[in-house]
Amino acid sequence: MARVALFGGSFNPPHVAHQLIGLYVLETQPVDELWFVPTYAHPFGKPLVDYEHRIAMCELATASLGARAHVSRAEAELAARPGFVASHTLDLVGLVAAAGHAPRLVVGGDILGEAAKWHRWDDVIAIAPLIAIGRAGHPAPAGSVATEITMPAVSATRVRDLLARGSPDVTGLVPQSVLRYIGEHHLYQP
Repeated sequence: MARVALFGGSFNPPHVAHQLIGLYVLETQPVDELWFVPTYAHPFGKPLVDYEHRIAMCELATASLGARAHVSRAEAELAARPGFVASHTLDLVGLVAAAGHAPRLVVGGDILGEAAKWHRWDDVIAIAPLIAIGRAGHPAPAGSVATEITMPAVSATRVRDLLARGSPDVTGLVPQSVLRYIGEHHLYQP
């Protein structure tokens, strides 16, 4: 049974803070693998570049993290189910657990303050105890790991805005391989 850290998100696009978190989790937590899990459709209907582009960019971003880092298409599997609109985290952790893995869920510390908004939060953390990145002034639920690091202030929204303006300031925020892919595929342009 593989101990798998699930790091979900839009990854629209993946940036260096995502890589830093991935490396931190792989190097400090009792996990065998870390899976980047791009969401198939945003649960709140926010526009995303095509899923396949986000998968490809995540593969580029995880390449530097080594053989224990992977990109999962679990969200596409969930999206293929009848009646799919957007998956819940509970669906994801259930799918991974049913495949025989022991999931852990990597979340930003700010999420801990929003736990009441999540679908069946208590069930989610019972299946996949948390690895909480950063400090939000909220205690981690029992069985969770609260890390002492804080994610750098890099946001995909800012990255998209800079790319749309053609700003060179994005080079320190996005892995070079991802930045090349974005340019080659003309993503995030006005």
